[in-house]
Amino acid sequence: MALKHEPTTPYHSAQEALRVLETVARGSSGVADAEIARHTGIAPERLTALLRMLRREGYVEQITDGAYVTGETLARLGSAHHREQALRDKLQRTLDRLRDSVGAAVYMSRYVDGEISITQYADSPAAPKVNEWVDFRSSAHATAIGKSLLTQLDHAGRRDHLARHKMARLTSRTITSDRLLLSRLEAQPPTVPVLDLQEYAVGTVCAAVPITAGSSVGCLALSLPVEHAHRLRQAADALNRNAAPVLLSMAI
Repeated sequence: MALKHEPTTPYHSAQEALRVLETVARGSSGVADAEIARHTGIAPERLTALLRMLRREGYVEQITDGAYVTGETLARLGSAHHREQALRDKLQRTLDRLRDSVGAAVYMSRYVDGEISITQYADSPAAPKVNEWVDFRSSAHATAIGKSLLTQLDHAGRRDHLARHKMARLTSRTITSDRLLLSRLEAQPPTVPVLDLQEYAVGTVCAAVPITAGSSVGCLALSLPVEHAHRLRQAADALNRNAAPVLLSMAI
């Protein structure tokens, strides 16, 4: 199975953040923002936003003279000891913050061994998660998560998945034609969130954005009750803009 790797805005942000971290890590006694800009070639305004995100996420700290040093999060994720648990904890904190900022339940999902897996999520009484009334593994054709993951596979990978999972009609809006679904997946721009407008469950709308690090296929998604559908596109755009910290955690 081949993967389609097309850069997205979060991908570029994560790559820039990695360049900043590499520069900071080389300076044992701290690196000033002007020096970071000189080494990375990143414009000052853009660098300010990246440093703000990196400080918020704990990757860098600013010392008394204004210079930057590596932070506790980078030390934890950079260590082989307990790295997996540290990554889960970091992702969960990021998901919790995203849930609160977009006002919706958020999900981290990956495509592993030919199947969809929801690896982590963040919900609350004010932002309830979707009721999984049909197994997500067998409903990729109807969910924003499933469609986002399928868009990251090549045509053969998509056909293989659909051949193993019958495209059942879950609501009146569900696409059950593999030809129509494959056509829509092929036309989906990589930088635009994938939407589910009551295709999986009546009363719920969802959006998902790709999160691809290395050879892994993943996505970040959100769900809203249909009475909040008017917020879906705005929330999806916010999710896309804030996906860089998730990618960064996976890339370190």
